Amino acid sequence: MSYDDTGVRCTMLRGGTSRGLFFEGEDLPADPAARDDLLLRLMGTPDPRQIDGLGGTTSLSSKVAIVSPSDDPDVDVDYLFLQLGVEEATVSDRQNCGNILAGVGPFAVERGLVPAGADQTSVRIRMVNSDSVAVATFPTPGGRVEYRGDVAIAGVPGTAAPVVLAFTDTEGSATGALLPTGQVRDTVEGIEVTCVDNGMPVVLAMAESFGLTGYESAEELTADPALLERIDAFRRKAGQLMGLGDVSTASVPKTVLLAAPRDGGQVCTRSFIPVQPHTAIGVLGAVSVVTGMLLPGAVGHELTADWPADSSRVDVEHPTGHLMVDVVVDGSVSPPRVVRSGVVRTARKLFDGTAFPRA
Repeated sequence: MSYDDTGVRCTMLRGGTSRGLFFEGEDLPADPAARDDLLLRLMGTPDPRQIDGLGGTTSLSSKVAIVSPSDDPDVDVDYLFLQLGVEEATVSDRQNCGNILAGVGPFAVERGLVPAGADQTSVRIRMVNSDSVAVATFPTPGGRVEYRGDVAIAGVPGTAAPVVLAFTDTEGSATGALLPTGQVRDTVEGIEVTCVDNGMPVVLAMAESFGLTGYESAEELTADPALLERIDAFRRKAGQLMGLGDVSTASVPKTVLLAAPRDGGQVCTRSFIPVQPHTAIGVLGAVSVVTGMLLPGAVGHELTADWPADSSRVDVEHPTGHLMVDVVVDGSVSPPRVVRSGVVRTARKLFDGTAFPRA
């Protein structure tokens, strides 16, 4: 089949604070190399402008979701997430994406992979990248996906319908353990860190350890090349410590710097993906951050002293607003166990049609 001539059916959705191309698995080449080549040409990578493709010039808009019916009777669909490069022709499957995940359930219903409920629909999604499961629940009045609603999320203008994401079995998504190093606290490049993986491998450090306040804008961080070089060297060593090997070309682990809240939240964060400053924070990255902080002895645990004891919801501040996550951890067992984690996101269908790759 020549996709150059026929194109490939594609839906673009905004999921959370990301944007991606969504495909049914059967519409793409079965060979991974051929599939990746097609996706790069559709996205317009490599090119910092992605002018000849559907990418949006940032890692937040160079994402792909491949959705297929699942052979597992306990789930409805399989979801493979791929992070495509912008300036470099890279395709990575080494991480999940909780933002793009918000669009998977609605996409599955739109394509007839899952029947819609009369009022709302819950779709059980196997995240292929980590072999873990998430359940997405969203409104489907009259058996149709409703994208309009009154839920606002930071980093996205306007409001939309809620997509409630509940995660299970996300511990050790890429590393095999909630605490990949076996320790609650380690030292990397002379900096105290906590390495945690509850859906996303993350290395936590206090912003002050890097000589920062933790309140710098993404633009200010981007304008500091020496800092970015230091973050890259830091995360490479952390990746080795976490058992991820050489992560020089990988998108994980993510580095997240912590500071006391200053905008009514419970912790202030600055994250890097993997080296460029994030304008917000990833869903599963935030879940992993809070999971780590809840562990006694972890970096940032002292900030949890003022968190309400009667609520598992944590308001995470980031450069463009807030993200509310829900995390419960049982620290009485060894190793610690995640009881539950979840988040509320929104999604919107942007287009559905045929996409044509560049030659």
